[in-house]
Amino acid sequence: MKMNIDILENIKELAAPLAEEHDLFVVDVELKTGSGQTEVWVLLENEHGGVNIDLCSKISKELGFLIEAHELFDTNYRLNVSSPGLSRPLSDKRQYRKNEGRVATIKFKKSDGEYSKIEGVITGVKEDIVAITDEEEVETEIPFEAIVKTKIIPVI
Repeated sequence: MKMNIDILENIKELAAPLAEEHDLFVVDVELKTGSGQTEVWVLLENEHGGVNIDLCSKISKELGFLIEAHELFDTNYRLNVSSPGLSRPLSDKRQYRKNEGRVATIKFKKSDGEYSKIEGVITGVKEDIVAITDEEEVETEIPFEAIVKTKIIPVI
C-alpha cells in the first residue's frame, strides 16, 4: 500500500504545475485496480468556472508523458483526467468559493465532540470558515477543520 501512496503523491506533484498553468488545481488522485489494468484518476477543479474537456485532454497528454518519463508504472495503466462532478464531496477549501450560493449538506464535528449535519445555502467563505444559511434564514459558521463531509445538492 505504501507504494500506492508514493505513486499518488508523485502523480499529484507532477499534475499540480500542469493544472496551475491553466488556472486549475488538483482535487484528488485515485488509483483503481482491477481487470488486469490500473486506472489513474486525476480530478481537477477551477475556482471560478468549469473544467472543459479540451483542457482535461491537454493535461492528460502532458501528464502521461511525465508519468512515463518518471517510470511510475511497470505495467499497463489508463490515465483519466476530469472534473470531480457534483456527486463527489468537496475536499478542497477552494471548491467552497466556487459553490457559494449553492445548496449543500455539511456534516461537522461540534466543539462538544458530537456530530451535526446542516443543509442550506453556502453563503460565505472566509479563510478558515464556511457559512451556511438554512431554510429558517439562520446562518451557521463552521470552521473548515471541523468539517467531516460536504456534498452539493443539485437543484432541479
